[in-house]
Order: sequence, then structure tokens, then C-alpha cells
Amino acid sequence: MDIIGNKTLNSLLEQQLQQNPNKTFLKVESDDRTIETATYKQFAEKVRKLMTVLDEMGIKKGDKVLLHLPNSMNFMISWFAISGMGAVMVPTNILSAKAEMDFLVTHSKAKMVVTEEEYIEKFTDLNVEILLSRYKGTKHQDKHLDHLMNLASPYSRPLDINSDDLAAILYTSGTTSNPKGVMITHANYVYAGEYMSRMLKMTEQDCGLVVLPMFHGNGQYYLTMPLLTVGGTVAITEKFSASRYFEQAALFEATIGSLFAAPIKMILRRGSGNTCDHQLKKIIFAQSVTKEQLVEFEQTSHVELSQIYGMTETIGTPLMNPIDGICKNMSIGQPGLGYEVRLVNEHGNDVATGDAGQIIVKGEPGRTLMLGYYDDEEATKKALQDGWLYTGDNARVGDDGYFYFVDRLKDMVKRAGENIATSEIETVLNQHPQIADSAVVGVDDEIRDVALKAFVILKEGAHLTEKEVISHCQGLLAKFKIPEYIEFIDEFPRTSVGKIQKAKLRDLNKKV
Repeated sequence: MDIIGNKTLNSLLEQQLQQNPNKTFLKVESDDRTIETATYKQFAEKVRKLMTVLDEMGIKKGDKVLLHLPNSMNFMISWFAISGMGAVMVPTNILSAKAEMDFLVTHSKAKMVVTEEEYIEKFTDLNVEILLSRYKGTKHQDKHLDHLMNLASPYSRPLDINSDDLAAILYTSGTTSNPKGVMITHANYVYAGEYMSRMLKMTEQDCGLVVLPMFHGNGQYYLTMPLLTVGGTVAITEKFSASRYFEQAALFEATIGSLFAAPIKMILRRGSGNTCDHQLKKIIFAQSVTKEQLVEFEQTSHVELSQIYGMTETIGTPLMNPIDGICKNMSIGQPGLGYEVRLVNEHGNDVATGDAGQIIVKGEPGRTLMLGYYDDEEATKKALQDGWLYTGDNARVGDDGYFYFVDRLKDMVKRAGENIATSEIETVLNQHPQIADSAVVGVDDEIRDVALKAFVILKEGAHLTEKEVISHCQGLLAKFKIPEYIEFIDEFPRTSVGKIQKAKLRDLNKKV
């Protein structure tokens, strides 16, 4: 038997219910700054009542229930109730347009949608049952989640669920095509909890601050599941606020957080630094932060940063900087406990030390790696090959044994026979004292076939010309890596977790 055994989301919650019934599990702050809390006992009771509601509305094991909710107490209750009764949670982005939701409802074959009244028009013409959260009217009282839970008794029927059953489908952001549905089993969630709690040395005294959207794997894998595993507390905000981040950390007495590069940069641009007496000890983060930004963030906030690498598909973080060893935050760390990571070329052969290669991760689908992509056999076969997950990301290993992120395969630009990592150019651009952020893409060019264009965001009050930006790159980059075109913009198009959508930048270039 492995560390997962036959554990499920239900069994983990039941374990904490027995050991820590009166311990606070959740603290949730809404946009109006109202705070809800729930102990493990209170949370479990609400979960079981919602399970009864879903059961009485005809939801059965294997049925898909789509969540279209912001970060909230009801998101958490719905997640555990849906998965807990053997159905499948399909969390989605509330910013998604109706056309996108049409695809997700249809592709996932969802039988029910749980949403809020302001989003109901996205679903009224679809053949799905609708429940409403945070509803205060009377017209849809029969669909009001809280009202129905108050009338229900806790679910008491025997559960026929095991660790290999599907618990959720997490759709990855689509940029040039429709998103893919990453299938997550109960075993995957249990593994995320066991692995991350051990690697980050979490205890029941820890409180994790979740400010990123809960429909994304980050808040689920890296904070909620490990803290549930050890009996800790999860603090959730409805939305991310750069100016209030440390204020919220102090309010919730949070000890650990998780961010992407974009929120870190936003905190540096608009945040409150060390103005609050917070208890945060560590923030794990993803790549694309410069050395200068790392130093500034740690010095002003008095919080240690630790860079990690993971994807929705990898469940845990196969690469991360060691907690007890030497932290090199310009790297994405070293393989974590139990993970095996290789870098390979286009032929699947290992590359030499110092050379860039695609990151592939060994694991067991449905246990330590995703089960596959929902209803997409071709994409699954491409990603999962002989027990290895092909990530589509490039990295290199230094002589120090640490991995260094290079770029997404699709963001590599091939020009005059040379492969160019756009992240290398962005790193140089971001070193300029007047540049806040940048993104480089390859664009069509009649003479060169492919030219490099840099989209640049200046720091507040800064002034630069295109010529000055190009001059900055000269001497720091090989001539063929220097962008031919510079465009200054105010904001980048981003995904819900802050990643720059380069496909939209390329589209923006075509419209000019």
C-alpha cells in the first residue's frame, strides 16, 4: 500500500472531524469585508446537508456539477459535498464569457450548475439544473443554496467511493484552442495533501492564505489539501488585493501563502510592504520574478520567498527549493521527495547539463499525476507517455544541480535557425530601473520571417523611448535576441491567476 491507500476527501474530513472538531478550518473574507468562519465540525455538517440536497435533486455518483462561484464559503462546501458523494466538481472562472461557459457545460456534460444570480443568464438556455449561492431575493428561493441546506438533514446513506474515483475536472486556460479538462481523482487530492504538507513542513498550527481563485489548482493543491491533512486552518479572500495582502495576512494570522509572479509584482507596485505586523513566514511562488524584485519583496515584507514548479497536471510540485537546504530562488529548485524529473530533447533523449530540454515528470496517472484529459484521448496520449508527463515547459540543470526555468515550448521563437527563449529577453528588459514588466512574442515579418516584439509596462512616472529600451538590450543580449519592435502598454491580458496571455498579445499586434 502507498501513502494514499484508499483515502478520499471524505475520509480526510472525517479524520479531522474526529481529531479536531472544534478547530477552525475555514476563514473567508468577502469583498464587503464580511468574515465567515467554520470549525471542522460546522463545515462537515454543512457539507453533509448539501450532499442531501444534491441527492434529492437527482445527482448521482459520476455526475458532473459545475461551480461558477467566486472564492467563498459556499465554494468550499460545494467542492466537498459534490466530491464527497461521488459526483464530480467542475470549477470555472466567473470572468468567463457565456460562449466559454457553453463549451464547458457541454464538454463536461454537467447536469447542474451552482452559481450566483448575477451570472445566471449564462446558463438559463442550457439544459442544466441551477442552484444559487449568496442569494437574498425571493424569486429563486427554491434554488437558494443556503435556504435548501437549512431545510435539509445531514446525509446519512452509505458511501460507495474509493480513492481512484474521479473527484474533479479542472479546465486549464485555453489560449489558442479550447481548454482541456484535467481529471483529478480522490487519490490525487490526498497525494497533494500528503506531499505538500511534508515538503512545506506544515502543522496544525499553520494557517494558509489563499488569495488566488479557488477554481485553480494552486489554492486546492498547495494550501487547502495539505492544511486539511494536518488539521490546520485555511483563510480565503474573495479576490486578490495587492494593497491589502499583508493586512489580510495579519487579520487571519496566516503563516504561509502562495502567489504567482504577477501578484508579487503588483504588491511591489501598489502593496503595503511591512506596514502590518503579520505572521507570514513563507510564500511559495512561481517563476518570472527578477533577482531585484525578490530582494525588494523579502526586505520590505520580511517574508521568505521559495520558488516552486508545478502544473495542474503534476498535482504536487515536482520541483521546489528545499526548506532546509540552500534556497536559490532564481531556480525552480530540485526534485521533491518521490518525484523523478528529466529534461529531454524533441527525440525524448536526455539533454546535457546546461542545455535546455523539456521537463518530464515520472508518476502514476490517477495517483501522483493527473488521470488524463477528459474526453480527449489524443491530448492524453501526447501528455502521458510510458509513465512520464510531458509538461511542455523547458528548463536546464546547472552545475549546482538546481533546475532553471527557460520558457514554455510554445513561447520559444525560432529565428534564423536559432531557438530563442523569450523569458531570457524579458529578464533583461525587467532589469531596467524604469520597467515594471515586459512580455516578448514572435511576430510575422516580411523581411525576417519572424521578428521579436516586446510589450513593455513602465513604472509609475517613468518615461522611456523605444530607442532607449533597445539600447538597454544591446550589450546584454546577442544581436539576434534584441527586439526589433517595442510597444508600451498599461496592462497585459492575463489569465485569472495572473499569467500573461501571449496569444492575445500576438492578436493585438495583428490588429495594429
